[in-house]
Amino acid sequence: MGRGDLAGSAHLELISGVAHLRPEDAMFEAMLRGWRAQQSARGLRFETIEGREQLVRRFLAETNEYPWGWGPAHVEEWILAMSGERHLAASTIRSYQVDLRLFSEYITDGRYGWVAACEEVFGSGRHPVAIFHEWNSITHLDGYEGSPEARPFSREELQAFFDHADDQVDRAASSGHKGALTAYRDATLFKVIYGWGLRRTETSRLDLLDWGRNPAAPEFGRFGSLAVRYGKAKPGGQPRRRSVASVMAWAVEAVADYVDNVRPRFGVEDHPAMWVTERGGRIQPAEINARFVAYREALGLPGELVPHSLRHSYVTHLTEDGADRRFIQVQVGHECDSSTAIYTHVSDDFMNRALRKALSRALDDDDEEVRPD
Repeated sequence: MGRGDLAGSAHLELISGVAHLRPEDAMFEAMLRGWRAQQSARGLRFETIEGREQLVRRFLAETNEYPWGWGPAHVEEWILAMSGERHLAASTIRSYQVDLRLFSEYITDGRYGWVAACEEVFGSGRHPVAIFHEWNSITHLDGYEGSPEARPFSREELQAFFDHADDQVDRAASSGHKGALTAYRDATLFKVIYGWGLRRTETSRLDLLDWGRNPAAPEFGRFGSLAVRYGKAKPGGQPRRRSVASVMAWAVEAVADYVDNVRPRFGVEDHPAMWVTERGGRIQPAEINARFVAYREALGLPGELVPHSLRHSYVTHLTEDGADRRFIQVQVGHECDSSTAIYTHVSDDFMNRALRKALSRALDDDDEEVRPD
């Protein structure tokens, strides 16, 4: 079958010689038209095609990335959101996953020409890649069927993780390797995910100017609050913004040291990103995931710990420390308290203390009762 005979080919959907005001939107819509043509040629029902297209549009809205910017990390975050926050059944998530995988395979299939088309329009390296692999598919993810949410770190695990991250800085510095800067950046990045309860994508998109003062916490100076501009969007909506108040002094100190003494040494003063690479770019979610996995495996920590576990830990540890539930809900950007509840996995020690506190109140109330003679 020749190139011109394949329904859904890029060259059949793209109009050559036309300059678009928004080339990204034009490319995305052409991909969907092509996928529709490819499925129609296979005899699929209109309702099936329409449902799949709406799913792809929702995935784009939630990731806030076009298909040539998608990576496996976006799939992981998407599955965690559907299972841990929206409580969708594993069978439903699996069906969504199959449909999205079909779209990903279509636009990365060399026979349809979308990879070459994207590189021609957006430049070398800017093209769709496979986003589904064995290790991020729901049928292969341990715990998703029975306990879909990522579990938090224990405080001991968290301390070990941060200590290991700091050790990588010392090790690289003592050996004279260039990696000391990136190791310091990554150690601080993980502390920010935990210290402000962020998602991985939110963290990767932070800019220096997102930090600001909080009149209610002047002791934190210019790092008293953090403006999250790329919070997870509602289906079909724009990224949601929120302001997160700084609450952990040690985390503020780590950020201030990185901004003042480490980031300038990357030599990219004009770049707005908080987390820059040695090549002058912005760190991507997939890179965060890769470094996290390397640290986790080096420490022998359980495989169910993922970058999102740091966000769960933030909620859990603030709860154990007595923070107001509504405050935590606003901090992490949950509209419903039920979502925050899923993130909370308090320790046995906390439960025992809570029990003793409740019993003490009950006993005190009994003592105050007036008993008849």
